[in-house]
Amino acid sequence: MQPTIEQIQPNIKVAPNPKMTYEEFLDWCDEDTLAEWVDGETIMTSPASLEHQDISSLLETLLRFFVEEHNLGKVIRAPFQMKLKDSGREPDLLFVAKENLGRLHKTYLDGEADLAIEIISPESGTRDRGEKFYEYEAGGVREFWLIDPIRQQAEFYQLGENKLYQHVAPDASGVYRSKVIAGFWLKVTWLWEKPLKPTREVLKELGLTK
Repeated sequence: MQPTIEQIQPNIKVAPNPKMTYEEFLDWCDEDTLAEWVDGETIMTSPASLEHQDISSLLETLLRFFVEEHNLGKVIRAPFQMKLKDSGREPDLLFVAKENLGRLHKTYLDGEADLAIEIISPESGTRDRGEKFYEYEAGGVREFWLIDPIRQQAEFYQLGENKLYQHVAPDASGVYRSKVIAGFWLKVTWLWEKPLKPTREVLKELGLTK
């Protein structure tokens, strides 16, 4: 049986009211509080594992180098809120294209990211694959990556013309090419190496460093 949030975080911060507006939630929730907002209710989340953080750091570095090199927009890591119609979520990583940077506020993105990435943990699988998948789809997040270290599985979704996510598999060599971040590609096996390959070697493969 998986431990509960309360067991993982015995000193967990409790929301003052069962229902809050998003503005009240932002006032209550600080950068040390692991929480999301859905339909007025506060959803507490658990701390990330070391493996989760390693993969997140690798992806952030690769994306940030590429995006800054080509002046494409901004990459932001959690904790940072993405405010959709009825939820305030914290993707592990998000990318906002240059033309959409006006959506950024001090503590949240007002509207959908162009790319959202969730790294699945034992307690977040149902939420990431279920609720967030459909929220991000309905909210217009153009590209969604689900990274599952436990199963060593990566799923990539792109929003189709019908406004529904289409699954896009890596090519025969295991490389996924982003549609939203044009020119960026990812070799999925980089995520599962133990230990992870040094970042400078991956950046070199991507052609971002010599």
